[in-house]
Amino acid sequence: MLLEVIALDAADAAAAQAGGADRLEVVSDIAADGLSPSRETLAAIREACDLPLRVMLRRQAGFLPGDLDALRAAAVELDAVMGERDGFVLGFLDAGGEVDLDATLAVAGAVPSRRWTFHRAVDHAASYARAWETIGGLPGLDQVLTAGSAAGVGEGLGALAAHARPGLAMAGGGLRPEHVPALVDMGVRAFHIGGMARPGWDRPVEAELVRRWRGTVDAGALGVA
Repeated sequence: MLLEVIALDAADAAAAQAGGADRLEVVSDIAADGLSPSRETLAAIREACDLPLRVMLRRQAGFLPGDLDALRAAAVELDAVMGERDGFVLGFLDAGGEVDLDATLAVAGAVPSRRWTFHRAVDHAASYARAWETIGGLPGLDQVLTAGSAAGVGEGLGALAAHARPGLAMAGGGLRPEHVPALVDMGVRAFHIGGMARPGWDRPVEAELVRRWRGTVDAGALGVA
């Protein structure tokens, strides 16, 4: 069972590690659902903890890619301060809501040695099922962050059960403890939290909140032991 926590800075990273997180998603501007961090922030987080990191490659709110050259340059710049076990988070849609495969592969291809997570763009696609068909088997992809619905896991459990690939799916986006048993029954073994690790979106990560989630996820593991 993998527990990933959103971190905005070094203090978040240290608290998440103290609470038992397995990995961090490193972003800036959480109000925009996460944009790329600065090189300086990433370096500080890398110094503050020894957890694997997944670093966001996204320069604007929404899931249109925007300036691909700037995204590729950001990938190279951030890669220079990342550790061996670190990877990226990316994933784009076109104006029609289809997976923008060309843009996604162009950005991932800027750092071909890195593993990466496909972001929640899949939940905002015109067809959730078609998005999964499109992204399956992409080079370097080892996880898909998904709630099954743009409205969150509570609304998306049916779509997750029908279309998500258990070995790739990481549940996140409105995830609550009561969702974990059903997700485990579906074969999901990775969980992502942001606001649930904080007493408020504008507050830092608290180790005790992460610790509670560690217990929730571990309890789910007992059901499949």
